[in-house]
Amino acid sequence: MKDIFIVSGGARLSGTVSVDGAKNSVLKLMAAALLAEGTTTLTNCPEILDVPLMKKVLEGLGCTVEISGDRVDITTPATLASNADFDAVRQFRASVCVLGPLTARCGHAKVALPGGDAIGSRPLDMHQSGLEKMGARTRIEHGAVVAEADGLTGAHIHLDFPSVGATENILTAAVLAQGTTVLDNAAREPEIVDLCEMLVSMGAKISGAGSSTITIEGVDCLQPTQHKVIGDRIVAGTWAYAAAMTRGDITVTGIAPRHLHLPLEKLKSAGATVESYENGFRVRMDGRPRAVNFQTLPFPGFPTDLQPMAIGLSAVAEGTTMITENVFESRFRFVDEMMRLGADCTVDGHHVVIRGQEQLSSTHVWSSDIRAGAGLVLAAFCADETSTIHDVYHIDRGYPKFVENLRALGAEVHRSQEESLY
Repeated sequence: MKDIFIVSGGARLSGTVSVDGAKNSVLKLMAAALLAEGTTTLTNCPEILDVPLMKKVLEGLGCTVEISGDRVDITTPATLASNADFDAVRQFRASVCVLGPLTARCGHAKVALPGGDAIGSRPLDMHQSGLEKMGARTRIEHGAVVAEADGLTGAHIHLDFPSVGATENILTAAVLAQGTTVLDNAAREPEIVDLCEMLVSMGAKISGAGSSTITIEGVDCLQPTQHKVIGDRIVAGTWAYAAAMTRGDITVTGIAPRHLHLPLEKLKSAGATVESYENGFRVRMDGRPRAVNFQTLPFPGFPTDLQPMAIGLSAVAEGTTMITENVFESRFRFVDEMMRLGADCTVDGHHVVIRGQEQLSSTHVWSSDIRAGAGLVLAAFCADETSTIHDVYHIDRGYPKFVENLRALGAEVHRSQEESLY
């Protein structure tokens, strides 16, 4: 029996919602705890399915992990296992971020090739190339990536694309390498800055976090630390676009507005009123949104993770929108589901043209990844009657208390279980 969401159309979402720690940060911070013997404590952790999955990964490597509400305590032993070849690794993409720490601490890492959302290919070539420039030997064998090193040394590394995952693995390997590593065309996402701040608090020497060039001076060892996870900008952006799509009024707390500068500017262009505060923002849309073009790019560009919400907004906007996907080639897979809801979309390669309409039509739709699922739920609020969202376990991987928060904002939505067809 799989969970489903039953969503009633016609909702106008309003109220205040607090954002928890970032999914795209907490999992990498948990992996970084492998770099230091002792107990590292993370707070403001989101209660999502991927956190217990990462717990299993770390426990398989010899750690003791305790989760209590929004707190995660990770006790790392002096000697780690280096083979992360088990079922939990294959269930989510972020598991590959143990590659860098294991290579640095153990001189050997074997990590099963990860699974995760079906949004396109995400090869590990840049991860491997970066480690190889620091002296590691890497290969893919029997469904796993293997890295071996007699000792890592600093290097000048240039990424062909500012990959978040590659930046993270190179960072967490370079902090214990001998000498200085310079990483050019590094990812600039706030989650990278969060990781660097935690590593610095552990004793790492890092400069340039948040810029395209990061310099890391290797140290002999790191110490455990305590760190608060930054707020989830993608969840916050989801609530911002929910307000605009439903012509609502939502205040979001627990997030730095500068982490969502361009998505909020796009909402202003669409006709929303946006007010920014020190620890949050408010989005109000009094009428039908106007069509605005989008193109996804690495930070500080428009996030690919908010592309489904941009499509949902465009589906009910006045006018015609073109959205260009520049990050993941299969992210438009879910557009077929939006069309089930009555969205007028035409896909051409990595572009989609959406002709907005006043209202969508209710139906059954299936989620293919975390953000697509959330986008479909928001679109269902713009439909005429009741829609059913299937495969919502994807949403649970990235949105803590999603139904509860929606209901608090005035939505009619509840979780149920679908009946078997057999």
